[in-house]
Amino acid sequence: MIYRHHIAPPRAFSQFSHDLIRHPRLSSDAVRLLTWQLSLPDGARESLSRTAERARIGACAFTRAKRQLKEEGFVHERRLQGPGGHWVTQQLVSNVPLSAAEAAKLLARMPVHTPSADASPQVAPSPRIPTVGTPTPPPTDGHPRKDPGENTFHHPAEPERRPDPEPDPAPQATEVPEAARTLIAALPHLSPDLRRIPRGMHDELARLVSRWLAAGHTPAAVRTHILRGLPDDGTPVHRPGGLLRYLLRDVPPAPDPDTTPAAEHPAPARPSSRLSALRECEGDHVQATLFRPTGDETHCGRCLSSPTGQRV
Repeated sequence: MIYRHHIAPPRAFSQFSHDLIRHPRLSSDAVRLLTWQLSLPDGARESLSRTAERARIGACAFTRAKRQLKEEGFVHERRLQGPGGHWVTQQLVSNVPLSAAEAAKLLARMPVHTPSADASPQVAPSPRIPTVGTPTPPPTDGHPRKDPGENTFHHPAEPERRPDPEPDPAPQATEVPEAARTLIAALPHLSPDLRRIPRGMHDELARLVSRWLAAGHTPAAVRTHILRGLPDDGTPVHRPGGLLRYLLRDVPPAPDPDTTPAAEHPAPARPSSRLSALRECEGDHVQATLFRPTGDETHCGRCLSSPTGQRV
């Protein structure tokens, strides 16, 4: 429960309508700005921005409060040209909402107050005095002298213009070998981690593989390098295209089997646990085919079931 106690002020007070103080669409800053302006004495020329400074209302809050007061009809503005050509902005603040026509009639009866009327005479421009000599009008008759003497201004000689060099012809697109495209197309069959390679990355990956082939690496060496880069702890590969780009980005020099002793060849990396149980079929296939043997067989089930592909 709340109780209220009123004491009438003995002096310096203003009366406001309850509808103004309890206005549902005016913020507290808007009500404070309006009541502050209405409490000023007659003849005061304090602008709304100055009132906002004195009332400790920030710039953003003042802009929002002024917009609300203008939308509700408590503040009206107009810009006109006063005596002497000075442009001034007139602001009308009222304790009741006014329409645009009503505000225009009231502003038309208000005197135009120009800041130039109150300007100090010290800021008036002083007569300009030339620093050296007396001003003389420019000559308007006759022809210029043929020998002006040392005052002639010599323009610098323009540099000799040379024809623009012809633009270099556009570089021709590098042809990607078919072997590189075939190797990239067979990668989804090489490992389950490479089944979701985006189709839009096939050309980029084929160009990377072509660099390996041009450096002397064999397709089998490229496949072995890719298998070594796959995770062997069962971690799923969410972006196989990005992993292949990372694995094929740097091309190492190709080993020379004729000059490198067998003992210096690095031992092949251990394949992942999912690939250790697979074996490459020795049958006639266009691409390398892996299968899971049940015994010592060297051919996949397709080769064993085909009369032409079966081998003993």
